[in-house]
Amino acid sequence: MKKEYDFTNAEQGKFYRPIEELDIPIYLDKEVKNFFMKNIKDKASDFSLNNIINSLIKQDIEISKKLAY
Repeated sequence: MKKEYDFTNAEQGKFYRPIEELDIPIYLDKEVKNFFMKNIKDKASDFSLNNIINSLIKQDIEISKKLAY
């Protein structure tokens, strides 16, 4: 490392990204992924694993909210 660095032309926050904008990868178990790939792909013409999983999680959240009351 150098003893001193020149930051005269530096731009603060140039690469800053708020944490809300980060996509967090979620890894499915092999059996879960295979189930969706095999059983749902044949039935849905506009199949999207991302949409299916998000839909299921949203349904689970709604059920959890109802059970909490």
